[in-house]
Amino acid sequence: MPLPKQRHSKARGRKRRTHYKLSPLNLVPCPQCKELKIPHRVCAICGYYNGRQVIEIKVKEKKKKKA
Repeated sequence: MPLPKQRHSKARGRKRRTHYKLSPLNLVPCPQCKELKIPHRVCAICGYYNGRQVIEIKVKEKKKKKA
């Protein structure tokens, strides 16, 4: 396995790593419920994809506090 002949400076290594960054998520509104979702994925809020319901979303009931 080859080894580097000389040490690379910190600036040179950091210049190389400038492209290692995350890009923001591309969110689109769901045509059914108008919530933001990732394109080409089932909507987590309503469960629709491509105009039809694919998964059924269960709604959690809020617990009443005892006084």
